[in-house]
Amino acid sequence: MPDDARARIIAAALDLLSTGGPDAVSTRAVSSAAGVQPPTIYRLFGDKDGLLDAITVQGYADYLEAKTAQPPADDPLEDLRRGWDQHLEFGLAYPALYLLMTTRPGPSPALEKSLEILSARVSRIASAGRLRVPETLAAALIHAAGSGATLSLIGTPPESRDLTVSIAAREAVIAAISTDRPVSRAPGPTAAATALRAVLPQVSGLSEAEKALMGEWLGRITD
Repeated sequence: MPDDARARIIAAALDLLSTGGPDAVSTRAVSSAAGVQPPTIYRLFGDKDGLLDAITVQGYADYLEAKTAQPPADDPLEDLRRGWDQHLEFGLAYPALYLLMTTRPGPSPALEKSLEILSARVSRIASAGRLRVPETLAAALIHAAGSGATLSLIGTPPESRDLTVSIAAREAVIAAISTDRPVSRAPGPTAAATALRAVLPQVSGLSEAEKALMGEWLGRITD
């Protein structure tokens, strides 16, 4: 029953991670807790790094399943605020998993998934004409500030945590990347180009080559 063994191994590894950190997730400890032989872990996950990738993906997926059931907010900026707060909530609820996901050397599939979700939220702001900077820059700023605030609060004893730090950082970033009204009524070519670039894939009156050329022109403006 490979699927059952895989699920038991991941569950055991997540439990060991939450109680003892990454060092506790040894193949010997995991195989013992999951009731399997150590070679089973190597057969299913390749090596310990493969197992660590699998538990970050599963842990984050479980969290997302509980948090993405509600539809996106009508206001894309409120949707971004909700995402920021959920990111912080995840980090504080599962600090060992968050640290593994965000600070372990090498690519993290779970982190890549979170960045995809962030990019989609930023794209909604751009499509609404509310983004004043390029999408890639906005996403990078949000990720850096959000991760920094979360890591800082994880490192602070629970009794000393001030969650208004995260709120202040969130609002500062939103003020830096967005406008308070659609760019059709706001000054500045950069914001207008950003909005047009966001909806360019939906334009049907241009060929793919023409879209690519216009995208290059708009990119020069936003950059």
